[in-house]
Amino acid sequence: MGMSMTGKTVLVTGGSRGIGRSIALELADQGANVVVGYHVNGAAAESVVETIRSMGRTCEAVQADVGDPGDAERLVSRAIEILGSLDVVVCNAGVTGDALLVRMTDEKWNNVIRTNLTGTFNIMRAAARHMLGKRKGRFVLIASVVGLSGNAGQANYAASKAGIIALARSTAKELGSRNITVNVIAPGFVETDMTATLDNTVVSSYLASIPLGRAGTPRDIAKAVAYLASDDAAYITGQVLTVDGGLSL
Repeated sequence: MGMSMTGKTVLVTGGSRGIGRSIALELADQGANVVVGYHVNGAAAESVVETIRSMGRTCEAVQADVGDPGDAERLVSRAIEILGSLDVVVCNAGVTGDALLVRMTDEKWNNVIRTNLTGTFNIMRAAARHMLGKRKGRFVLIASVVGLSGNAGQANYAASKAGIIALARSTAKELGSRNITVNVIAPGFVETDMTATLDNTVVSSYLASIPLGRAGTPRDIAKAVAYLASDDAAYITGQVLTVDGGLSL
């Protein structure tokens, strides 16, 4: 394993499970010290921390609701306190609340937008102040192919993920002069707890649409994040890297 992240400091939101967990472990494996942000699952977050500490890295879990501006500020401040600085921020915290448009409740709409889109904005706003001061930084935001294509029954989720893409493009223009990059990973169909609840016929139809013939793994996403977070990606900003096995073709 190349140590392209040696000594780098990283905050991963939604880092206790699934894609976020895999991102945290991959960046630590490449040499980074990591703060794992989580909302609900403290035990899962602590198991990620133990694994990363066993690699000889600094790691702590910090509970926060990224949709709450004060909580997001506190998470970023605490991460800087623990790590000494913040080189990379991965905004991965996300939820779903699927329903067809006419059955979509206000609560489902607001909850998904609040966590996914506003949560990403809250974390970025807090972390950008720190990065602007040191004139360097990397944001990697986790969107979804449905933010590009849409998906029936996921108007709220798709809108939140499309919003993340627009947020990245706008902030890439704002922050570029200070050597801060903002990029997006758009995962396709990935095997996680979130997709494990899907009906077998839905899964089969997804797999039939993927040229590579398999679902993605959290590690597939983590490897792409590690690239965009590294110095190798210094001249890439405002871009969407679709990691979907060809699903969106």
